[in-house]
Amino acid sequence: MKYRFLQVAFIISFAVGYSQEAKYELKNTISYYHDSINESDDYINQRCVLDLYYPREIDSFATIIWFHGGGLKAGEKEIPKALMEKGYAVIGVNYRLYPKVKAPIYIEDAAAAVAWVFKNIEDFGGSPDAIFLSGHSAGGYLASMVGLDKSYLLKHQVDANQIAGLIPFSGHTITHFTVREERGIEGSQPIIDQYAPLYHVRPDAPPLLLITGDRELELLGRYEENAYMMRMMKVSGHKETRILEMQGYDHGMTYPAFPLLLKEVERINKKEN
Repeated sequence: MKYRFLQVAFIISFAVGYSQEAKYELKNTISYYHDSINESDDYINQRCVLDLYYPREIDSFATIIWFHGGGLKAGEKEIPKALMEKGYAVIGVNYRLYPKVKAPIYIEDAAAAVAWVFKNIEDFGGSPDAIFLSGHSAGGYLASMVGLDKSYLLKHQVDANQIAGLIPFSGHTITHFTVREERGIEGSQPIIDQYAPLYHVRPDAPPLLLITGDRELELLGRYEENAYMMRMMKVSGHKETRILEMQGYDHGMTYPAFPLLLKEVERINKKEN
């Protein structure tokens, strides 16, 4: 559906409902693999880390895990400023990149980071029942893959259905163009296989909110593949899939989309509580 500017402006103005005066703490460069794995590989030790930003005076807070973009080839973990001081923890994740690794290594890294959060967030005051996955572009792709293909988290004894919500920003739902590049396939040749979120549509998945830029301004077919994902999730019987198209915004549509992410987190939290 088209999401018009005035609607976005209204959402930007809404009050999240949590105190912005709470004290927050930032812990940098936490390894999410076990020490024995980190010590076995310098690149793992360098890249497989996360930053944790969390409120110290809020009990059982929700957590947003944010995966950076960069085409699975570049990028650095970040704590988006638009998500800070909103009453939630925000976790920025690094993962290994192509060409040093190939699929599914970066998906496995994303899953390992998510598993770390499920197993450790209570130690910081957070709720394991309120963990949300998001990210932009390649990061949105990783969030969808980890949330929809249950096999990645299952390796860590975590059920992907424990995820409270998936909110990818302009992520591939077909097989990522870098995965296709690894195989010598042109970016204009769409593929749907085990490395495509579309391959893993299922009725019991967590709530899914797909957000993209304007279909006329986005990267090749990005809106349309997300629209197809929405349709196939509904066909599969999933009851909580929606898509929002940011009219007038291109692929770099994160700024106006952050309030929508926060609103979705708030909506699901209220529903669950």
